[in-house]
Amino acid sequence: MSSYIEIDGWKSNIRFSSAHIIPEYEKCGRLHGHTYAVYIKIGGKPDKKGIIMDFSQLKDSLKKIVGKLDHKILIPEESSATKIKKKKDSVKISSLGKNYIFPLSDCVFLPIDSTSAENLASYILNEFTNKISLPKQTESVEIGVDEGYGQGARVSKKV
Repeated sequence: MSSYIEIDGWKSNIRFSSAHIIPEYEKCGRLHGHTYAVYIKIGGKPDKKGIIMDFSQLKDSLKKIVGKLDHKILIPEESSATKIKKKKDSVKISSLGKNYIFPLSDCVFLPIDSTSAENLASYILNEFTNKISLPKQTESVEIGVDEGYGQGARVSKKV
C-alpha cells in the first residue's frame, strides 16, 4: 500500500521573500515581490518502522534551498524576454523598455526561462531531488510554491 507525507511551508516556516519580473505576463512585467511558501509531498511505501521519510530531513533540505532565494532578486538566466548584463559588482536587467541595475550580491541567477510560480516549483523540485538521497521506497515527489496564502503552483515527478 502506498502512502504520502506532506509539509506545509506556511505552517513549517519554509518560506522566502523575493522580488522578480515576469515580462512574458504584462501585469507582472513590473518589478514586484512575494513572500513564498514551499510545500512538499512525498509518496511511497512506509518502511518496516512505518516511515516514508524523516520530516526533519525534508525540512532541513528545503530550508537550505529556499535560503539561497530569500531576500534576493530572482533572475531567470534563460529568459528570451529579458537582457541580462553582469558586471563586476552589479547586474543590469533590461525588460519591456525598462532598465534595472542591482548589486550583484542581491541577485540569484536561476537556470529557468521565467520566475513564475510554476518554474520556481520546478527549479526547487530539481534542486531537492539532486541534493537529497531519497529512500528506495519513494515513488513520487511533489513541490508546491505559493506566492501568497492560497495561491500557487504544484509540480511532481515519479522517482
